[in-house]
Amino acid sequence: MSTLSKYFKRTFEDYKVLVKVNPADWTGTELIVHPDGKIEKTEMEFDEEVLEDLAVDEFEEAGAMEFNLYLKGVK
Repeated sequence: MSTLSKYFKRTFEDYKVLVKVNPADWTGTELIVHPDGKIEKTEMEFDEEVLEDLAVDEFEEAGAMEFNLYLKGVK
């Protein structure tokens, strides 16, 4: 059975960060959305504590649809 990715987001004063985490192998993607519409994409490798770290950093759970809509805008 495949493990579903988990999605998180946090809005800062002038940008938004969205994170996708695959708990099966602790890999994922971070998107930084700037006010001018520019989107930075970074492939990430996490450790087993990433879910706790995101909670401490006040990220909230998000949906795959929002993440994928922003991902589609990456150039």
